[in-house]
Amino acid sequence: MRSLRYQVEKWLRPSMPVRVTAFGRTRSGRRRYVCVEVKQAAGLRALFFFRHDDGCWQVFPPAGDTPPLRTAREAIQASAILG
Repeated sequence: MRSLRYQVEKWLRPSMPVRVTAFGRTRSGRRRYVCVEVKQAAGLRALFFFRHDDGCWQVFPPAGDTPPLRTAREAIQASAILG
């Protein structure tokens, strides 16, 4: 199982302490999410992490919490028709 700590260290490689800036549950699936921020020499970096049904934390939301692609396609088609 991949813990939140493991994912933060993998993706952000913090040399300074990390800070949780947001947390809660997603609207659609009510799954947990956390936004973690770290200051680095290159500047401020932040990532959202999502907890999946198997207990692992990932940088992408679970399949049920992502908006369907057809919504984006419909918006593009509508703008092409109107524009």
